[in-house]
Amino acid sequence: SLVQCGRMCVITDDKMATSASACLSKVVKQRYMELPQGDKVQAMYIWIDGTGEGLRCKTRTLDSEPKSIEDLPEWNFDGSSTYQSEGSNSDMYLIPAAMFRDPFRRDPNKLVLCEVMKYNHKPTETNLRLACNKVMDMVKDQHPWFGMEQEYTILGTDGHPFGWPSNGFPGPQGPYYCGVGADKAYGRDIVEAHYKACLYAGVDICGTNAEVMPAQWEFQVGPTEGIKMGDHLWVARFILHRVCEDFGVVASFDPKPIQGNWNGAGCHTNFSTKEMREEGGLKAIEESIERLGKRHHYHIRAYDPKGGLDNARRLTGRHETSNIHEFSAGVANRGASIRIPRSVGQEQKGYFEDRRPSANCDPYAVTEALIRTCLLAEEGEEPTEY
Repeated sequence: SLVQCGRMCVITDDKMATSASACLSKVVKQRYMELPQGDKVQAMYIWIDGTGEGLRCKTRTLDSEPKSIEDLPEWNFDGSSTYQSEGSNSDMYLIPAAMFRDPFRRDPNKLVLCEVMKYNHKPTETNLRLACNKVMDMVKDQHPWFGMEQEYTILGTDGHPFGWPSNGFPGPQGPYYCGVGADKAYGRDIVEAHYKACLYAGVDICGTNAEVMPAQWEFQVGPTEGIKMGDHLWVARFILHRVCEDFGVVASFDPKPIQGNWNGAGCHTNFSTKEMREEGGLKAIEESIERLGKRHHYHIRAYDPKGGLDNARRLTGRHETSNIHEFSAGVANRGASIRIPRSVGQEQKGYFEDRRPSANCDPYAVTEALIRTCLLAEEGEEPTEY
């Protein structure tokens, strides 16, 4: 593989595939990044593409530092190149939705998460934020809080897990979860860089840890209220992709990147309302779980971008997962669909954890589904139109 040593790239015999751009001199780049930019501001507009998983971005110059979303202009792009339109009618509109500090270009520059609208100003098929925001507004007096545990796997550019032997496998699972040491933690530099970049940006990141499979990690975002959950998780994902780009590797959110006796990757979602967090809130938690049990298949369809097909590879009933075809709930049970933390059972209030969402889920779809079923008491296999 290529390894950067000062300003030279050398070939090593470990065969780890990294991108060629990672070997461009970061020292030379830094000379330009430190140049003054006057009163101008660079705003990087970020959006979800037509796959529902991929992120795209481009940058524009603003004359002054924006103080709120209202200060940011709408923009457009070619949707035929992002799986979002045909070439004959390809203009798509970027509508700024959330703004963060830019940890790559630094202040006063910004990251701008956008919704995507078609030529007729209707949302694209993968703009799930609009509907989610509408539903969140309906229940804002209940103050729904979310915390999402984003698992991911670091891969080389050839798709091979980072640090794994080129022609084999590492030792079996066991020593890697929250592990310390070069033979247990694969890629911690990326994790640390991502954590600091999220804090700088203003993302509500609250923790990180090494996961069960080597080269698999997790970061947590929350507790965050309402629509902010989806905004902050998508921007945290974007920052992770950019950090990995700098290191020449790839962040994968595939829910089962390696077949066999290896853990998959999920996005466990913790949920509570004001009522659940207050004295006697366990009753409201149990009522919500009962509603979720009657709508299992609706949630499975909402919990990955392929309507459950991705999660079918992960939710097998093994490797700390429930079976995709069955709904279950239990206290401190990591093999259940819904886990009630032991402390919640003891204190009779708090939150519950939905362990079904896949690592590549759309957080807008997941949080909207929870609100619809638990708070709006919807039933059946289709969402209600309001």
